[in-house]
Amino acid sequence: MSTEEEAHGAPAAEDGQGAEPPEDPHPEEEGAGEEKKTDQPQPAWAARRDLASHTPRTMGFGDGSRIGGGVFGGTNHGIGGGTFYGDVLQRTEIVYRFDAPSALPASGEIAPSVLTALSACFAPGRDDFDALADRLRDEHVLVLSGPYHSGRRTAALMLMHRIGADPVRAVDRDTTPEQLTAGIKGAEPGGGRTGYVLCDLVTPPGRPLREADLLAAREELGADAYLVITTGPAALLEDVPVVEWGAPAPGDVLAAHLAALPGGEERVPELLALPATAAFLERHHQPREAARFARLLASYAAGTAEATLLDGFSLHALERQVQEWFEDDGTVLHLREKAFLVALAAFDEGPYALTAELADLLYAALERTDSRLQPAVPVFGTHIGKRLQLARARRFEAEEPTEWGPVQQVKAAFLDERTPLVLLRELWTGHPSARPALVHWLRQLAGDGRPFVRTRAASTVAVLAHTDLPSAMALIVEPWASSRLYRHRSVAVGALTLTHVLGTPHVPRILDAWCESEESSLRWVAIRAHGMIGPERPAEALAALRAAARHEAGRPEPDPELMGQLAESVELLLLSPAGEEVTAELVRTVHDDRPAADLALGGFLGACRRADQDERHGLPSVLARYARASTAHTPEASGIAGLWRTALGSRGHTRDALGVLRQWVLVADRAPAAEWALAALLPALVTTEPEHRRISHLLRTMPGEDGAGPPPVAARLLTVLPRP
Repeated sequence: MSTEEEAHGAPAAEDGQGAEPPEDPHPEEEGAGEEKKTDQPQPAWAARRDLASHTPRTMGFGDGSRIGGGVFGGTNHGIGGGTFYGDVLQRTEIVYRFDAPSALPASGEIAPSVLTALSACFAPGRDDFDALADRLRDEHVLVLSGPYHSGRRTAALMLMHRIGADPVRAVDRDTTPEQLTAGIKGAEPGGGRTGYVLCDLVTPPGRPLREADLLAAREELGADAYLVITTGPAALLEDVPVVEWGAPAPGDVLAAHLAALPGGEERVPELLALPATAAFLERHHQPREAARFARLLASYAAGTAEATLLDGFSLHALERQVQEWFEDDGTVLHLREKAFLVALAAFDEGPYALTAELADLLYAALERTDSRLQPAVPVFGTHIGKRLQLARARRFEAEEPTEWGPVQQVKAAFLDERTPLVLLRELWTGHPSARPALVHWLRQLAGDGRPFVRTRAASTVAVLAHTDLPSAMALIVEPWASSRLYRHRSVAVGALTLTHVLGTPHVPRILDAWCESEESSLRWVAIRAHGMIGPERPAEALAALRAAARHEAGRPEPDPELMGQLAESVELLLLSPAGEEVTAELVRTVHDDRPAADLALGGFLGACRRADQDERHGLPSVLARYARASTAHTPEASGIAGLWRTALGSRGHTRDALGVLRQWVLVADRAPAAEWALAALLPALVTTEPEHRRISHLLRTMPGEDGAGPPPVAARLLTVLPRP
């Protein structure tokens, strides 16, 4: 396991390479006068809708449940790897001995005992493996192509074992296609069959493996020698017959290895039935990981390994894979593919084309970090299937929500949903030299016009902040929150909200401090974020919003925009799953003082304007809740009625309240459910003669839609008004 470096500092140099200096905290605002003119604040409800629609599957925001508490959609999938205590992230490391020393030489003869041992635990990835061996006997040269770590090398050796080759020699993997015949020769006179295995053939740019190379090799081998070449997804092949090799099922590999271990055959059913084994097999593990898990299971069965090691193996295997990706020197993964991995972590389950497009932006930034040269991004040369093989990801088609409605998209997602969280943590803490490029890229994403991109920028920063809150705040969140552009402030709100969703401590304290900041942009971010995270702590959130309202009202020149933001945050809280508690808290404090009253009534009337999209005919959300509460005889019904009476009788809110009530009557004219709910509510709004006159006058004189006469429902509702 790699240690976390620079956990609470600015980007540092790594391996002697200098990192770029920190960027201007507002780089996006240079020459952005035209953008500033068109930059408008997104309504809080729309911002929350985007956050709920586009947040990654691992965060569980917007699924109808309370947020926060360190939950990823109900289950902590292992991002933290430790526990926060105050401001310190403490990690508990469990060390796994994953690899025994390889018995296979890079070149030279392979001992027969090694082949015999491999044969005992070999699980073929194809049903026609024996037919492949017959094909090798006939053709003498065979090319196996498949994903990395799919068992290609083992398959090549087992093919030699099946045809009875002895000796079997490994050819140096640095052998290029033009050097192929130099590394092989025919069998010795009077000897047996000779086998050659060339694993992971290197094909230099512009020099693919051609059919002519195989014909020359076949001629060199003669009648009693054989060659198997294995290649990865990135190898260049031209007119070469290829056998596609797929990884065997992890369960088959596990069972084969367990049966081959001393005393393991009798305990195979018992060990496969363990809950830890079932959990392991639910993940998309490679054959090498299944083989390691088999050894660990055998140790557990022998009493030399604890059950906790079994439970944690799958996650640690994933962490090790991520470390391998970033430690690779470019032999397997080009820097462009590493950038794609990071982009896929940010846009997991998003459209593939968008992920690839934005991955190249990150690649360009990483190129500048490495070489300070003008980056060159190849336009062509990638294949979606091969690229996703390298990333251990899958391709699928699904609908993507947009502001115009759902559209069908080709998407990409990691096979293991934990990968984005583990990958981003490893990148941020294990490779700090990548931070300047990553920060620059995230700032570009925050300015993108697509809500999906901005939301994923926020969710990515949330993972980084959960891993290292001080650095993420200083390098990314605070510059966004201080921006003069609403677009960037909104992304800061999303980042802080999702950071809290992940269970990171201190976010409410940050927001409370920003509510009283002298910087209006920080107050804006804090006010909106309180509305986002407030459903799990409604009383505390409303107290913070009331304090902010009083602070703003006490300023020499109160900012009307911030007062509007305060009301919108209350609106979000009222329409959240904690709406009943929020209603009770507003009723309790609405008469405390003028700022508290304006906050409560402004937010309440804003919530009353919202239609519940889950209700037939768009029944207003608050009206639908009143109908349910009055039927169930819960206190929320009297609370809603009380806030209505206060709003209708308030000099500063009467006009708005009558306007909302007029909307409800028009809705009732189209929807019988709304008419019944309104007929139940109106009598509760009439307790005095002035209240009766106000509502009856509205019903008698209000116009219909498009300037038509009073809607028929108004006359029917007039009959339910009681005389005080």
